[in-house]
Amino acid sequence: MNAAISCKDLTKKFGSFTAVNQISMEIPKGSIYGFLGPNGSGKSTTIRMLCGLITPTSGTGTVLGYDIVKDAEKIKQRIGYMSQKFSLYEELTVDENLDFYAGIYGLKGNTAKERKKELIEMAGLTGREKQRAGTLSGGWKQRLALACALLHQPEVLILDEPTAGVDPVSRRIFWNVIRDLAKQGMTVLVSTHYMDEAETCDFVTFIYNGKLLAKGTPEELKQQAEQQSLEDLFILYVNAQNGKGETNNAIDKTVI
Repeated sequence: MNAAISCKDLTKKFGSFTAVNQISMEIPKGSIYGFLGPNGSGKSTTIRMLCGLITPTSGTGTVLGYDIVKDAEKIKQRIGYMSQKFSLYEELTVDENLDFYAGIYGLKGNTAKERKKELIEMAGLTGREKQRAGTLSGGWKQRLALACALLHQPEVLILDEPTAGVDPVSRRIFWNVIRDLAKQGMTVLVSTHYMDEAETCDFVTFIYNGKLLAKGTPEELKQQAEQQSLEDLFILYVNAQNGKGETNNAIDKTVI
């Protein structure tokens, strides 16, 4: 498998607390990879390590062949990252935010102008160019954040719960854009706790209390554990981890 992102035994401790515990996974190029789990499960911490934003306590990882510790700055130049919270400048307009990030990524002149035009159309922001970001609704803010993350045409797009708190219509539009990007060859790692979103991913990994519970395609995991949905499957995993309720024997085939 030609992996865009790979990590082995990736671990992050904050004092005596282990936020991420020996996570290993490989994300194929051109795939949509769902990183699933409830709030506080370790998704964001793992993503921040892969982006080169924080240093692992132990373990190894690469993004596009670059080491997440030694080559962190090179990784940042080649990925698009959208954080869990809206991280743009609310006092700036849509246009001004895009101009600011174009400058950060070194885009100038006609190149920046054409790229901005493409992304405004892609995100459905046409007509809102002069609107201040702070006045946009949650869904529109996330579309602007995505446009800024894509300005430099990254090979890998990493999204940390991009649709949290966003209305269902905006979530659907956002995911249509993600699927179009993957069809064009972009690798997308997206964390979410919405299982209906995860159903459309090529591969998924379940994380709970900093540990990976299972990984595979959505259909493989559901069939192996004899469940109708990823939501039912995840509840089964969590109950098994917490010693609650009965577990079915098939779950042993999927748990790592």
